[in-house]
Amino acid sequence: MKKVLVFVLAVMLVAVSSVAWAELKPIPEDKIKAAYLFVGPVGDHGYTYMHNAGAMAAQEAHPGMTTYTAESIPEGAEVGRVMQQYIRKGVNVIFSTSYGYMDPLLEVAKQYPDLYFMQCDRYKYADNVGSYYGRMYEAYYLAGMAAGRMTKSNVLGYVGAFPIPDIIGEINAFILGARKVNPKATLKVIWLFSWYDPAKESEAGHALIDSGADVINIHVDSAAIAKMAEEKGVYVIGCNSDMSKSAPTKQLTAQVWNWGVLYNEIIDRIIDGTWTTEEILMGMKEGAVQLAPFSPEVPQDVIDIVEAEKEKIISGECTVFDGPLIDQSGNVVLEEGKSLSYKEIHSIHYFLEGVEGTIPQ
Repeated sequence: MKKVLVFVLAVMLVAVSSVAWAELKPIPEDKIKAAYLFVGPVGDHGYTYMHNAGAMAAQEAHPGMTTYTAESIPEGAEVGRVMQQYIRKGVNVIFSTSYGYMDPLLEVAKQYPDLYFMQCDRYKYADNVGSYYGRMYEAYYLAGMAAGRMTKSNVLGYVGAFPIPDIIGEINAFILGARKVNPKATLKVIWLFSWYDPAKESEAGHALIDSGADVINIHVDSAAIAKMAEEKGVYVIGCNSDMSKSAPTKQLTAQVWNWGVLYNEIIDRIIDGTWTTEEILMGMKEGAVQLAPFSPEVPQDVIDIVEAEKEKIISGECTVFDGPLIDQSGNVVLEEGKSLSYKEIHSIHYFLEGVEGTIPQ
């Protein structure tokens, strides 16, 4: 009886192991069916708009593949149901574009070990789940330099969607850039706890203006604050896409995603069999992260300073989070001569010197 039991357990372990470590096979271009799941509407002119542009760029570069997109899917159980619907249609590559999609994606991925799943920004892992993201903090740092030179009040504003590691890192990068050129600059932060809510975004922008901010940066998904800033005559920095159509005179620049660079790389790896679960990270150097053209109101000497620093980022001379770094309580969190790795940047849960605001627990 014991021998039978041992044999049964051994078979079960082998079966579990074979599922857990199922080797994903390359997929020819004409057999790829990819689904992109978006948290907001494609017409948001921001985050989802740029993801959709990236998906279309990947389709154009790989005309044999089939592309599906689904927009305005709430974070939570609903996204898991949508994934299942596409899998029943024969989809074999799923791109999950929102931070809050991660847990549902992992649950679905367990059920389909032979399919490819890609999570945009992740901290959890599985054998058939890869990850992709960009060093957007590089663009926020450079935009901070422009803001630090353009502010008259020395008060900058920031509207953030959620207190997640990426946004915290971008806030810190923004103040680092601003204080590099203007040590008097401070940054007021307002949290929305929503990715896409134009009315709340505009309300937060008004509150920052009332508190003295004359340059506002954002990490939300619509152009509502850009429109409001144009009306109020306050400088704004666009997020995710070039929002100059909404703020033709008041957008200084914008932190812009080029998701097509990442999506093309991922599809190529699936086709040629080099795909792995490693996180694919790209930034200014690869063109996945960019700055929109500067407003005519930005003086040439300011543009020159930002462009010179951009070249240092591309060359690797500047990694943005270079010591010494001091937090908002005055503590040295990184000594001079040291730099934070991407993993360390991604785990920051404190604000740096110059930021006025708190990080909700």
